[in-house]
Order: sequence, then structure tokens, then C-alpha cells
Amino acid sequence: MKRRDFINWVGLAGLSSSLPIAIAACSPEKDKTGENTSSNTSAEWQKVATIAELDKKGELLLEKSPVGPLLLVSKSQTQDKLIAVDPTCTHKGCLVEWEKGVKKFGCPCHGAQFGVDGTAQKSPAKEPLKTYLTKIAGEEILVKSN
Repeated sequence: MKRRDFINWVGLAGLSSSLPIAIAACSPEKDKTGENTSSNTSAEWQKVATIAELDKKGELLLEKSPVGPLLLVSKSQTQDKLIAVDPTCTHKGCLVEWEKGVKKFGCPCHGAQFGVDGTAQKSPAKEPLKTYLTKIAGEEILVKSN
């Protein structure tokens, strides 16, 4: 065997033996339920707050959460019904507020209103707010993109 062939075979063997390690390192980790745990993409459940934080006012504005700006609202005293939206108004980017009396999100800048599902209900906004799925795990509130 020529020296060049030998070096090529050794290099190929080294590369092929490290390939499974590289693939495993790039694969997302799974928890016991099969959910991905290794990256913070918005398609995965993310811890954003605790029940105690939300209990203080029944709503919680998080301008810097793992999924971006977030407004959490409790629809009931038992905390089992949560609403989570991106509070950035789709008209001009102001932060919407929860209007508890009418159960809508309102923009203080130009008067736009959004339903609990994020749909634009009053002009000038035409596009809906981004919404998130919510769940409670122990004392933690988790959200995931719809």
C-alpha cells in the first residue's frame, strides 16, 4: 500500500468514526414526554413566568420573555384559563393593554381593539395579535407558538 493511500484511509476512518458524535450533538434533545429541550425556538414550550407572578394582578406584561414580548392574562380565578399574546399592536407597534371590563385588548395609541383570541376587532389595526398556547406545569406558566 502506498503512503498516500494509507493516509487517505486513516483520514477517512477518523472522519467516519466521529460522524455519529457530530450528528448526535446537532440533534435536539428530548425530555421524557418526547418534547424537544435543547433549543429555545418558539415552536417549543417555554417557561415564561410563575403562577405567583400572575396572581399579583391577574395579568403580566413581559417585555423580554424567551418567546419575545408577551402579555399573560388570567381569564378565571382558578388560573386554568390563560391568554397569552404578543402585546405589540399590529397597527403602529404600541403595547396593547388588557381591558378587563370588556375582556379585550386595547391599544392606547390609536384605539384599536383585539379579541381574546387576538383578532382585530376595531380599526385602525387590521392584522391580529400573535397568540400563544398556554399550559401550567406545577407553579410554572409555559407558552408555545400557535
